[in-house]
Amino acid sequence: MELLLEVTDNDQLTGAALDRVEADEFMPDEERTHARSAVREDEAEALAYLVEPVDLVGQVPGVELAQASWTSEQVDHDPDGDMWDLDEEDDEDHLDDVRP
Repeated sequence: MELLLEVTDNDQLTGAALDRVEADEFMPDEERTHARSAVREDEAEALAYLVEPVDLVGQVPGVELAQASWTSEQVDHDPDGDMWDLDEEDDEDHLDDVRP
């Protein structure tokens, strides 16, 4: 599964993530300090504190979340162009490996 997100208000995203970090009563102080820094520096980290993967797929019939991880990269997106620009390693020969 891949998602393409546009961050339209970085300050609002960061603020919401910081609020979530502060509200986590089970987070140790040392981890909280690290989380604050990470959220301020990277939008993907902010999203990771706001989006729960289980909530995204938990109610999808026939799907059980086995593992979730985050990666991100900044891309130039043309909303009028193709949705996905496949990398060289994702050419048609490799797509057969991920199709059901």
